[in-house]
Amino acid sequence: MITPRYAALIEERRQRLTAELATVFPNGGGSFHCEIGSGHGHFLTAFATANPTVTCIGIDLIADRIDRACRKRDRAGLPNLHFIQAEARLFLEQLPPAVRVANFIILFPDPWPKLRHHKNRLLQADFLSLAARHAEPGCRIYFRTDYRPYFDDAHATVAAHHEWERVGDPWIFEYETVFQQRAPSHESLVARLGVPASR
Repeated sequence: MITPRYAALIEERRQRLTAELATVFPNGGGSFHCEIGSGHGHFLTAFATANPTVTCIGIDLIADRIDRACRKRDRAGLPNLHFIQAEARLFLEQLPPAVRVANFIILFPDPWPKLRHHKNRLLQADFLSLAARHAEPGCRIYFRTDYRPYFDDAHATVAAHHEWERVGDPWIFEYETVFQQRAPSHESLVARLGVPASR
């Protein structure tokens, strides 16, 4: 049951996201590359530096990570890069109707290894459906993890979804993050949107 206090908190977050997105897309339309779980912003800052003509948004749940990422962006002087504190599903739900995601990048997300916590994993059927509704045609999901069971689960989830298909495309941009440096190995998956979903 949703309590009034929780409902008010979610509404407050929705309003904040709407205001922040209005500053990124003042004309109410456009496309962007989205990193979910952007951490301290190392990867997306490097990506935005290499691609100065595209808009990039990194989202993360932790305020301190967003603050550090914003400082990194400001030092690099990147007007095409934005970091927003948000939960992935709520963020997508608040996107303006004319704004579309060009690509999703998900690097080393929490694998939630315990069986009872698998429901918390990001790459699930409901997220793939929501992502499809806000993606532009040909959008890719770039997913990388150092936890093989999560990779296998993500592969099966994508294979079973009618709107996404795994493809053998090269990785969008190679930049070795701290997590990747520490990982003895990792697995990568690229999924392409087939038929865009109706909103």
